[in-house]
This record gives sequence, C-alpha cells and structure tokens, in this order.
Amino acid sequence: MQALQNLIQGFAFSADINCYLMAALGTFLGIIIGALPGLTATTGVTIFLPMTFYMQPVPAFGFLCGIYCGGTYGGSITAILINTPGTPSAAATAIEGYEMSRKGQALKALEMALYASFLGGIISCLCLNFISPIMAAFAMKFGPAEYFVLGVFGISIVASLATGNMTKGLIAATFGLTMAVIGLDPIDGMPRLTFGTISMQNGITTIPALISLFAVGELMCQGESIYKPVDLEVQAIKGQHLSFKEFIQHWKIMIVSSFIGCFIGAVPGTGGGVAAFCSYNTAQKMSKEKEAFGTGSLEGIAASEAGNNGVTGATMIPLLTLGIPGDAVTAVLLGALMIQGLTPGPLLFQGEDAKTIYGIFALLIICNIFMLLMGKLGLPLFAKVTDIPHEILQPIVMGLCCIGTYAAATRIYELRVMLVVGALAFFMKKVKLPTAPALLGLILGPTVEAYLRRGLLAKRGNFWAMFNGRPIAITIAVVTIIMLIYTAYGEIKNTKRPEE
Repeated sequence: MQALQNLIQGFAFSADINCYLMAALGTFLGIIIGALPGLTATTGVTIFLPMTFYMQPVPAFGFLCGIYCGGTYGGSITAILINTPGTPSAAATAIEGYEMSRKGQALKALEMALYASFLGGIISCLCLNFISPIMAAFAMKFGPAEYFVLGVFGISIVASLATGNMTKGLIAATFGLTMAVIGLDPIDGMPRLTFGTISMQNGITTIPALISLFAVGELMCQGESIYKPVDLEVQAIKGQHLSFKEFIQHWKIMIVSSFIGCFIGAVPGTGGGVAAFCSYNTAQKMSKEKEAFGTGSLEGIAASEAGNNGVTGATMIPLLTLGIPGDAVTAVLLGALMIQGLTPGPLLFQGEDAKTIYGIFALLIICNIFMLLMGKLGLPLFAKVTDIPHEILQPIVMGLCCIGTYAAATRIYELRVMLVVGALAFFMKKVKLPTAPALLGLILGPTVEAYLRRGLLAKRGNFWAMFNGRPIAITIAVVTIIMLIYTAYGEIKNTKRPEE
C-alpha cells in the first residue's frame, strides 16, 4: 500500500538525532505546560514557535507536535490530582479521575490516562497518514472558486462552533479579517489602514498576533487573580498500579473513543474538548456498569483521554490538505507552516515537500512514544509542576513571549503589535469572545481575498460566473450557508425557549 510505503520513507527521512531530540524536548515541555492550569497546548506551541525559525521543517514540526501531544495528555495530571483540568480537553477526565484519587487510586487513574492517551494518539497518527493523501488527491481539482469558498467555510465554521454563540464567533472573525487587511494591498500595492505610518505597511505579522491572542491575553486575564487565595486539595500519587487485566477490559472503548476523536478532529472548529465529552458519553451508554460513572470509573478516564488524544493527528488532515485548521493549535501550526515556506494544500504531498510531510507524520508517532515513556518514568516529576507559584511562572512566560516576538523580525514595532493585540485579546476574553476565529480571520483572510480577486479578474468582475461549472465550489458554499443557518436557528430557538 502506497500510504504505508510513504510512512516508512517518512521514518527513514526523519531518522536523525536532531529530529528525535527536538521531538523529545517538545513532548517534555508539552506535558509540563499541559499540567499547569491555565496554560494549554495552544499556549505552549505559540510561546515556543519562535524557537523553530532557523530549524529545518521536520525537526521544527517534531518539536511543535511534541508540545501538542504532550500538552493534550498533560492536562489529565492536574485533572486527576487536584480536580483542575490543565487543558479544556481534560475536563471530562476530571469527573472520574479526581474521584479515583480521593479513593486512593490516583496512580491507577494516571496510568490509565497515559495508556489511553498513547493509544488514541497512535490511532490518530495512522488516520492522518492514510486519509491525508486521499483528501489531497481530491483537492487537486480545486481552483480559485473552491479555495475562496473553502476559506470562507473554514472561518465561518470555527466562528460558529468555537463557542456556543455564533454571533460572538463571527464578531471575533471580523476582528481577524480587519487585522488581515492592514498593510499594503497585495494587488496594487496601495497602503490600507496604515494611518500614514510606514511601520504599519508591513501589516499585522503572524508571530506577534499568535503570541498575543493565545498567550499574552491569557496572561493578562490570569494576572487579575494572581494573588487571590486558592484552596486546592492535592491528592498524593498512591495506590496500586493499573493491571494488564484492567487495561484489556477497556480496550474496546479506547478504540471506539480514539476513532470518535479522529472523526471529530477532522471536522474543523471542534477540538479535543468536544471529542472528550462525546467519547465519555458514548462510554457511559455502552458500559455495563453505568452506575459507576461519576464515582470514579476507569472506563470514563479511558474514553475521555483516548478521545481527546485521538484529535491530535486528525486535526492536521484538513490543515495540510485544505489549509483549514481543525482546532486552535493547528491554527497556530498553519502559521508555522507558512513561516517554513510550506503552503498547505494538495501540492504538499508532491515532490520534495512530500518527504517533509511524511517525515512529520513519522515524528508525530515518535512524539506519542516519547509521551508514553516520559509519562511512565517521570509522572512524579510532572505532578510537581502544580507547586510552581503563578506569581513566578507568569512573568517568565511573559518574558518568553517578548523574546519570541522580537526574534521574529528584530523590530520594536513587533513588540508594540504584541501589546496592542494582547490588549485586544484580553478585552475579547473579558466579553467572552473566542480568539481562535480572530486568528483564523487573520491567517485565512489574505488567502480568501487573493483567490476571490484572482477569480474576479478571470471572470471580468462577475462574481457568479466564478461558480459556473464548479460543482465542488457550489457544494461547499451550500454546506457553509446551511451550517450557518442551522447554527443560527439553534441559537434563536434556545434563546426563545421559555424558562421552566
């Protein structure tokens, strides 16, 4: 099978000590970041993205994917020990994990979370390897009209699904699109929204925006409560190890949950949190011991962790083949791809770029293996990160943000952009506007504009003529409209529902 041969070639291409070291380092940092309440895999990838500027693409993405995988798993540690999910995707794990910890079974819960995370991650990587080439071949039929409606679809679906409020999501996406048009017009070179400032002709560059939206804004929000007393009951890592028999008893739900995570991850705009709760609910319905759920069930931990880690590879399917991120982390990875000179789309799977992509696929599997080894050997160490005072941690993270932003272009202007967009992100969080649609608007906005204007030039300004004889473009446009109408109808229905 061609996909299997490509994966083998990917392992051969990435068989380098630098690749393995960067994957290991990324996984280690990811677990620590994921275990820290308030810091997510998205924050970790954003903060350390500038470190990859001068790396080759394969070790760079091995490092970033390691943070992604490790961060997704790391959230389960604090979810189980202190009932505080390190990441949103670990919220379902906290339901059963903390109850097991209170019963003196913390070690068993942590080991089940680790093994389920590993299994879900591996299955997700295999789905990525086998499904991506098929979607890439399909995307070869795309032209300007298809890419235009696909970009609109990507922005709109993330805007509608990022939170429970589509209006807020669309407002956030509009912020991103507004930032995207700042600078020089890509067609005629005229300044737009620069207010006569030469520095702003460069526009809002990707790195400061990424760091501001996901890291600086979050740090500002956390700074409000940094000195508020927090009463946490930390459970010790004790109890018996997870037996092989207990692991085998739950293999079926782990496999099912992994594929649920893969499916949800491949749908843009969903993410690990949705996958974890869908898997948890499925496990509860399939279980022969439904009454055990909510009181400390290994089955619930296995399902939620396999589900949220099943997302990690699958979210990269639409990212790499269509240029549409599956979640907030892959939105950051979209920027990383462009920084490395790789354009998402079907051409990535051809020529020299194909070696790079399959090398990344192979390293993603290696990252999950490192995650298993590190989790097994270093669990007590990772649990200690909960002891780090936030008043010490947050200034360090802010310093890393400033260093990374300045390193992107060695200009003070970028630091100003970081602070201004960071303040915007802080405002968005205070009014509960999601930041992911804003980032998508900033990244996909230029692509949507370029393909729209290219299509209009070819059809002499006739918008509807762009879609003549383009059934794929029409289908995507119809799906986008139906999705927006369905989401809006659901929200209106919920708003009008009388209080009981």
